[in-house]
Amino acid sequence: MDETLKQQFDHLCNELGLNMSTAINIFAKTMVRQQKIPFEVSLDPFYSESNMAHLRRGVKALNAGKGVEHDIIEVEDE
Repeated sequence: MDETLKQQFDHLCNELGLNMSTAINIFAKTMVRQQKIPFEVSLDPFYSESNMAHLRRGVKALNAGKGVEHDIIEVEDE
């Protein structure tokens, strides 16, 4: 764990009235009890290969002068 993350984690644990060891033990016990990581672990779909390929095609088209200019549409707050 890098030093910055360790300091941030320690600070948060202190704010919650815990120390880092207790927080890690809570995490481990919850994992064992639930037989899974107790939170969702997922990738940001923005960085999926299909989206990155789409973005590369768009950049290539813009660089080739095939972009379409649009007017900015202003929306009034209600």
